[in-house]
Amino acid sequence: MGRVDGKVALVTGAASGLGRADARLLAAEGARVFLSDVNEDQGRAAAKDIGTGATFIAHDVGDEAAWVRVMATIEDAAGGLDILVNNAGVVQLASPEDCTLADFQFANRVMSEGVFLGCKHGLRLLKKSAAASIVNMSSVASHIGYPVFFAYTAAKGAVRAMTKSIAVHCQASGYPVRCNSIHAGAIETPMVQFAQGRTDEAPQAIPESGILPPDALGTPSDVANMVLYLASDEARFVTGTEFVVDNGMLARAAS
Repeated sequence: MGRVDGKVALVTGAASGLGRADARLLAAEGARVFLSDVNEDQGRAAAKDIGTGATFIAHDVGDEAAWVRVMATIEDAAGGLDILVNNAGVVQLASPEDCTLADFQFANRVMSEGVFLGCKHGLRLLKKSAAASIVNMSSVASHIGYPVFFAYTAAKGAVRAMTKSIAVHCQASGYPVRCNSIHAGAIETPMVQFAQGRTDEAPQAIPESGILPPDALGTPSDVANMVLYLASDEARFVTGTEFVVDNGMLARAAS
């Protein structure tokens, strides 16, 4: 307990899935957490479920004016920001030939431009922190060709590259801000259920502990645990790095 005591965190896309799990764990470990999402009903329910120390803010991550407003709200309410988790994401089923320009632009607006805007406007507060951390949610899709998720793959590849540039920029500028990316494999979330055509099925029951077989899906807590580590001061010597949380998927693909 208390691994992020006294820190202020913002988690985007926190109404469900990975973002909700991230926000819950950060709050449990002592952070004051702001959850943001375009889904206001689910977002407010998530903040209420977490309880004390959790606040919901309606937020479209692709809207620059919204980022300015969110950062001003956090500064007014909490005085600063120590942790930024750029988690908001969408997925569309379309190959390079089937993907429309509108679909491509939408995916990149949320996951590429959204991460850029989060880092750009978040740094105004983060660089005033004693020790700050940006965690950008990428994907194993940035390492493997997934033509059926073409726009998603392109956006996550941009996140992977931006993360390293932001990390080096912060060091060169003397900012006390680390920046790392997480590359998760298939995690049992509403997004993965949609991608696998299981939206009408109940979520799979996955053990919260113990070793999983190669074909198993992970749980949101598997990713949240990595977010917590990177957000905490335990990771003070870690920046510009990509963390793969995929139960060996990339290793098997390379063999």
